Amino acid sequence: MAKDNGDIVEEFISLFAKKDATLLSPYLHPDIVFEAYGDNPLKGRDKVLGLWNAVFGQMGEVKFSTIHQATNGDIVIAEQIHGLALPGRPLADIKNMAVYRIQDGQIIEWRDYTNPQYAQTLM
Repeated sequence: MAKDNGDIVEEFISLFAKKDATLLSPYLHPDIVFEAYGDNPLKGRDKVLGLWNAVFGQMGEVKFSTIHQATNGDIVIAEQIHGLALPGRPLADIKNMAVYRIQDGQIIEWRDYTNPQYAQTLM
């Protein structure tokens, strides 16, 4: 039985706490396009994994959680809290809205909407 697209996203975000980009790989389509608000899109699994590997290397703690989530076919929209902590600092709860498009059980499009200037003030 195939996994529900919402379940795929939930499993995916639960892995961020492990701070290991290789664990994200099976969830990402080879042709994924990731776009974080204000940044240029990243195209391809290796580039997206490289970004998260760099983030994980900088952060003392990472913890993502979902507040609300809606699924409509291959689209999953999730209101999330991205908990990020620099080493020796407390966890900053950064509000985020994410839109995922799932294809063949993997994320092929992912857009994150966060106010980066406000996020920096929290950290």
